Amino acid sequence: MKETQDLPQIGGNIGDYDETYRTFSIDVPKHYNFAFDVVDSWAKRDRNHLAMIWVNQAGMEKKFTFWDMMIHSNEAANILMKFGIQKGDRVLLMLPRVPEWWFLVLGIMKLGAVFCPSPHMLTVKDIAYRTKVGNFKMVITDSENMAKVDEVAAECPHLQLRMIVDDNPGERLQTPWIGYQNELLYPAPVTTSLVSSAGRRIHAADPMLIYFTSGTTKDPKMVLHDYGHPLGQTVTAKFWHDLTEYDVHFTVSDTGWAKCGWGKIYGQWICGACIFVYDYRAKFHATELLPLIERYGITSFCAPPTIYRMLIIADLKKFSFKELRTCTSAGEPLNPEVIRIWKEGTGLTIREGYGQTETCCCIATMPGMEVKQGSMGKPVPGWHMQLHDDEGGEVPQGETGRIAISLNPRPAGLIREYVDNPEENASMFVNGWYYTGDKAYLDDDGYFWFVGRNDDVIKSSGYRISPFEVESTLLEHPSVKESAVVGSPDSIRGMVIKAFIVLHEGYKPSEKLVKDIQDYVKRTTAPYKYPRLIEFVPELPKTISGKIKRAELRNQEMKRFEEENGDS
Repeated sequence: MKETQDLPQIGGNIGDYDETYRTFSIDVPKHYNFAFDVVDSWAKRDRNHLAMIWVNQAGMEKKFTFWDMMIHSNEAANILMKFGIQKGDRVLLMLPRVPEWWFLVLGIMKLGAVFCPSPHMLTVKDIAYRTKVGNFKMVITDSENMAKVDEVAAECPHLQLRMIVDDNPGERLQTPWIGYQNELLYPAPVTTSLVSSAGRRIHAADPMLIYFTSGTTKDPKMVLHDYGHPLGQTVTAKFWHDLTEYDVHFTVSDTGWAKCGWGKIYGQWICGACIFVYDYRAKFHATELLPLIERYGITSFCAPPTIYRMLIIADLKKFSFKELRTCTSAGEPLNPEVIRIWKEGTGLTIREGYGQTETCCCIATMPGMEVKQGSMGKPVPGWHMQLHDDEGGEVPQGETGRIAISLNPRPAGLIREYVDNPEENASMFVNGWYYTGDKAYLDDDGYFWFVGRNDDVIKSSGYRISPFEVESTLLEHPSVKESAVVGSPDSIRGMVIKAFIVLHEGYKPSEKLVKDIQDYVKRTTAPYKYPRLIEFVPELPKTISGKIKRAELRNQEMKRFEEENGDS
């Protein structure tokens, strides 16, 4: 890793942004394995260095040093090797936020195998789809999901092994299930010394990790990351979260999604920070997080806007945030009112970031930079990008274009490929660029402003309208709890803006409310961007990761239009 030394600390780790962006690069070595090169390295450097604080809703607390992580991951690797997991084998992990998730992920790495984190609450249909298309040899889950896996096992010819992590020691499970806790102790305690060294010889370009995309527009795609991917997440933790080895970082995320990789393992541990994990299963109230931030002295906090919107309901002045020094957010619109109330209560401004399952945090507002509310920020060091038109030419400043990431040089941490999907690879990797599928525009100061997914941009009466911008404006109206904006077919205008709105408690649908919301959007944005159609709904269709299925709403509108006007 090359960096300019002794940068003026006007922005934490980033120093002088322009200078760091110009000089920073990550040199990925030929051989690299995060489990050995980072976790075990920290363990041997300082066996008492804290790696994780784990707390659940019942108040149970566990702390793990990097030495503990090394020992437990060695145990996990030895157990998996006993049952035949080896280099290149694919393992599906479907676990809540339990420490065993981290032990097993590191253990799988130490064998050079490939793991796929998945949400704990997958349905039977989801499990069947992922296990079949992913050719997984093993599924690791908990007792809550055993029946679901059993139901689909016969449909999955590659599935040979099934394990649960919450069995009782000494408990003999019915074949084919393996009990992780039992294996740790019976017939004898598993050795804490690693039996196999296969993972030490792993190439950085070898496959390590498969994520399934959230599937907002079509079936989820398989995103393949290599063993060099964790190195790429250095920029997420160092430059966006601004972490050092003295920090305690808390990212609110499920273990099944890429955001966990952004904030709960790789970059944080490369920086030597301790991660804070809150394991909640029962009904969740975001305000539960505030006393935890205070009690555990969280210094860096990252959460989606949904969580921040819930947190500001509480009286923030009742809590001490004296240790908290940086707050970040990504994933969806963050309206100015939330930013204002959070700053009044904590003294801190929320900094936004942008990236995908396929990337690390590649655009962000970093410490020391001016915060422009609504902007994603500037490219993170190591990531070089442009905005392109449909032909691959760079668009002028201020015009909307497709976000294109340069492959020369290829940034560490970028997707290696979409598994078994040549059409998607051909459309996303073109002439030395990776196209994210998102659109944005660039302002005079070099800040990126998100417009929407390629499929989401609405053309109405000759205008190109970002649903993201309209949704952000709608969320500022006091009655609107959630919103989704799509184009609805119209015989005169081609498309008109339609908003599906979930109301806050205390508000009821009415023509007066419709007009009030429309007038608010007209005043706040441009008159042509207001939703001509508004439909109040009890809830919005979402993926299991919580992303709105706009394609489903668009299809619904198309079907309605065809029924009203005939198939022609």
